[in-house]
Amino acid sequence: MALSTASVWPEPVAAAFECAAELGYDGVEVMVWTDPVSQDTDRLGALSDRYRVPVLALHAPCLLITQRVWAADPVERLDRSVQAALRLGAGTVVVHPPFRWQRGYAAGFTDQIAELESSSGVAVAVENMFPVRRGSLVVSGFAPSSDPTDVGHRHYTLDLSHTAAARIDALALAARMGPGLVHLHLTDGSGAARDEHLIPGRGNQPCAELCHGLGETGFDGTVVIEVSTRRARSRAERRAALSEALLFARLHL
Repeated sequence: MALSTASVWPEPVAAAFECAAELGYDGVEVMVWTDPVSQDTDRLGALSDRYRVPVLALHAPCLLITQRVWAADPVERLDRSVQAALRLGAGTVVVHPPFRWQRGYAAGFTDQIAELESSSGVAVAVENMFPVRRGSLVVSGFAPSSDPTDVGHRHYTLDLSHTAAARIDALALAARMGPGLVHLHLTDGSGAARDEHLIPGRGNQPCAELCHGLGETGFDGTVVIEVSTRRARSRAERRAALSEALLFARLHL
């Protein structure tokens, strides 16, 4: 069980390590983004040592706001993500499918992932995303789609806020991912046309059912709490929400 550093935003990355240690998480997933600490493996390693919380996964800088983090070239960003994971001892890198305008990156994406996994031993787990919906108009910003199983990869990340926003069957997607499902972003959503990242159990996704299934099949990947607590009115309220999410996960797994 890991805590995504994105779950404590707008608090800094260091707060995620502190929170994970306080609440009893097994580790963290570092979201590499505009926070300089998230981009610095030496400082991340020092935080890991200080709080005795390992970095179990690293989320590559794939967001629109992180297109210049580490490098403007997405190929180089993914390479650097895997190298950072190796330095931190993380076994998984989470990556989004390429954007449609990243044509060169998209053309070589599958081959790059296969080569990186072969050379590093790190699992590069491609995450399901969601299209933009405006009334009856549905447009995907990803190539070839927001569903990575349309291409086929060795490893996947399943995100339940994204299945809610895409209005697709999360259990069916998990089945399509099969043994390639090695990483779960345990969160929730209501089906709104946006990425909500609710506390699991507060939306309409089959969070408990999915966790039960993983527990019964001997899932040995990483389950990550990746939720939004930006509206928490205090640190105590944020900690309470993240404790609730962890208890939900441990109960149903």
